[in-house]
Parts: sequence; C-alpha cells; structure tokens
Amino acid sequence: MTTTAQQFLDAVLDPGTFLSWDRAPLVVAADEQYLADLERARTRSGVDEAVLTGAGTVGGRRVAVVVCEFAFLAGSIGVAAAERITLAVERATAEGLPLIASPTSGGTRMQEGTAAFVQMVKIAAAVTLHKDVGLPYLVHLRHPTTGGVFASWGSLGHVTFAEPGALIGFLGPRVYQALYGQEFPEGVQTAENLFRCGVIDAVVPLADVRGVLERALVVLQDDPEATPENAQPSDEGADTSVSAWHSVLLSRRDDRPGVRELLAANVSHHIPLSGTGRGDFDSTVTLSLTRFRGRSCVLFGQDRTGQTPENTMGPGALREALRGMRLAEQLGLPLVLVIDTLGASLSREAEEHGLAPGIARCISTLITLRTPTVSVLLGQGTGGGALALLPADRVVAAQHAWLAPLPPEGASAIVHRDTAHAPAMAEAQGIRPVDLRAARIVDTIVPEDPDAADEPHRFMGRLGTAIARELDTVTALDPGVRQSERLRRFRMLGQ
Repeated sequence: MTTTAQQFLDAVLDPGTFLSWDRAPLVVAADEQYLADLERARTRSGVDEAVLTGAGTVGGRRVAVVVCEFAFLAGSIGVAAAERITLAVERATAEGLPLIASPTSGGTRMQEGTAAFVQMVKIAAAVTLHKDVGLPYLVHLRHPTTGGVFASWGSLGHVTFAEPGALIGFLGPRVYQALYGQEFPEGVQTAENLFRCGVIDAVVPLADVRGVLERALVVLQDDPEATPENAQPSDEGADTSVSAWHSVLLSRRDDRPGVRELLAANVSHHIPLSGTGRGDFDSTVTLSLTRFRGRSCVLFGQDRTGQTPENTMGPGALREALRGMRLAEQLGLPLVLVIDTLGASLSREAEEHGLAPGIARCISTLITLRTPTVSVLLGQGTGGGALALLPADRVVAAQHAWLAPLPPEGASAIVHRDTAHAPAMAEAQGIRPVDLRAARIVDTIVPEDPDAADEPHRFMGRLGTAIARELDTVTALDPGVRQSERLRRFRMLGQ
C-alpha cells in the first residue's frame, strides 16, 4: 500500500507545525477527458495536485518539504505540479532552509506530453541551485518512484533513502512489458537491491524516517562544540627507535583497530552513506556524515575489515571517495579521510573501469578542495590507493602506520629481484611516520603504547582528540589562505 502525503507529513514533522505554501494550481490546456481525470483525481485523493509543499519542523529545526501524493493521477508530474515544486525549492533556498523531498510517482504526466516531460529540467535546476549555496537536500523515495521523477529530482539528494520494498526504477515494469513483450527482471527495481548496488544510501521504514532526518540535521546544521582545554593531545612518547619493518608487521595484525573502531569511539551522530549514488559500491571503504567529537564532517575511510589480498579497493571506491569530497564541498563541511589499505586492485576489471584515472581525479580534487581537510594515516598506506587520500591540509599518523609506493616486499622485488630485502627496503624508503614528519608529509604522530591492537580504546581516544584538534586548526583558517597553504605544502615537498 502506498503511503499518502499526509501520512508522511504526520510521521516526519513535529505535530502541528506544517504550514502549506501551496496556491491554486496553474491552469493548463486540457481537453474534456483530461479535465474529467483531474476532477476525479481531486475527489479521490483529497488534494488539488500530485504534490504538497510547505514548511514545518523536525526536532525543532525548520525545514521545507515537497511530498508527492500517488492517489492523484499516480503522482505524475505535469506543468502545474512542477511549478509548485520549483516555487517551493526556490523559497526554501531564499529562506535558507534544508529541503526534504519525498517523491512517489509514475513519472511524467502523459496527458500533458512533452511540455510536462521537460519540466524535470526546471525542477532539477532549482534543486541544484539550492545545493550550490550549501543547503541540505534530503530525499526519501516512497513506493513507487519511477520515470522522470527518479531520473531528476528524486536522484539528486545529498542523502537518499527509500521505503522497504519500494519499487524504484527508471522505466516502470508495465511500460517495459508493453514495449518489449516480457516482464522486467524480478528483484532489480527494489529499494533493497538499489541499496546493495550503491544507488541509494539506506532502506528506511516510515516510522524511522524522522529519526534519520533528525540525526542528519544535527550533523548538517549544528555548530561545532568547544574542545576541552585538557583534551589537547601530545605526540610525545612515540618510540622512534622501532624499525620500519616492525611497524609494517604490527600494521598487519588481524586485530588492529580500524576506521570502524575510530567511528565507534568518537562519533555521536552517524549517517552512513552507501556507494556513489551511481551504481558503484565497494566493501573496502566507508562513507558517512558524522558528528566527530562535536564537529560535523564528512568521513571517508578505507575499511580493513572489508579487505583481503583478493579484495582490495577498486575504481568504485575511488568514485565513492570523490562523492565524499564533493559532498563536503557542497555542504561546507570539513572532510576527514582515513588511509588503511593493502593497495589498489590489480585486475583486468580495475584497469578497464579506470583505476588509475580514479586515483588521479581524487588527488586533483583533494589538493584543490575549498573545504578543510584532514587525512589520517591509520595503518597500511600502500601505493596509489593511499596517495589518493593523502594531500590534505593536515596529516595525522598512528605511530605504526606507514606510507610507501609499494609494500616493502614489492619494492624489494623491483630493486633486488627477491622479497628477502623487504625489511631493508622499508628502512631505506623512509616510510615510518617519524620519517614522514621529517619530510613534512605528516604533521602529528599519535603514540601507540606499545601497539594500537593492545590498547584499542585508549588509542582511538588519543587519535580522535588529535583529529579534532587538527579540524579546529584548519577550520579556523581563511579559506583562501588554507587552500594556498595546502598547495604550497605539497609544492615544496622534497626541497
């Protein structure tokens, strides 16, 4: 059963806060049959068009809302509905309000033809301008959402989630069957499948939508909290006598804490995002909107729990990293990047899907990003997969993390034609944080006492404090100064 617009508003907004922005729909050219269809739709649905717009509050925070009503001609969007949506988006932008959209629609209103079809451009343009000024756009797709609605404003959210079991797709199954004489493959156009494929971020039942929106709005709107004076960490105590090879071995411990433990120890509000929104999903990385030690940020990290020698980061992971970079810049949030990788995928598929160009685009985007950035060298930092996340304003490193163009065994194979010289190569290449700091690649080293795997909670606490301190430092800088200093920093490496 399709959720009505009123049911969505009642479930999501604070009681009694909804204020409609709607005026009488535009009058469009219509023959007698279409006029009769419109009248029946008004009587059946209890609303005057396929969309309701207005403002209300979620957890006391004022938001704008655009909600489709499927009972009105299958939620189809014609000229009048599109104008109503566009006016609401423009008003939300003018008033500086986050925008929550909940489509449920069969797509373009066929009775109005091409004139209705091209309205999707108008709506998409208004949404893009809304996002361009740093205002959040959050989308909850209801059953069903298809056609031009899904292919325009339904797919432009900073965060996009959907009802369980919802039919979500470009071409509706009835149209597909009529055109091709067969049924669309079962199980493809479902919210759950699109979540698995990285097209949407989550599957969320109506009862939980309000909670998800509240958490997102905390991250996207709340000011940062002050850092307690006694929470300033020191990087003194890092044992500089430990060999590079010993650190490499420690970084490979199965029980070494990773990005998940970092999140668990330091994040109060967490909105996980899935994939790129474009059909890429990679289990070796994680992306989220977070409230990290009282500071809102976008966090992208390489997840050691999803990596094996046979499953390392591929092109999709790099496109997901780019999504995180764009998201941080659009929303004006700091970006935290966690490096902990066995290396990028070495496979035919990775090559054919643009692994090397993906690394290049990450480096190019990150080094010129306008938003504050902090990279965290947490464990293994192998090759281009690590370099793609490195060029930030500040770089924090765990004591036994490392950064190298290849694993020491690979470097040994190139130079000595064997792997027996791996310990010597690790030492000679200057891969330890203490060496990286001397080379001005790393700014802060967080001690491990003696190893993060032996004290995961205490270590993650120290690491979280160091990251928070660096976030405060770079966020306080003038944006132009910050960007020029970042460029200068990497321009001067090796000199």
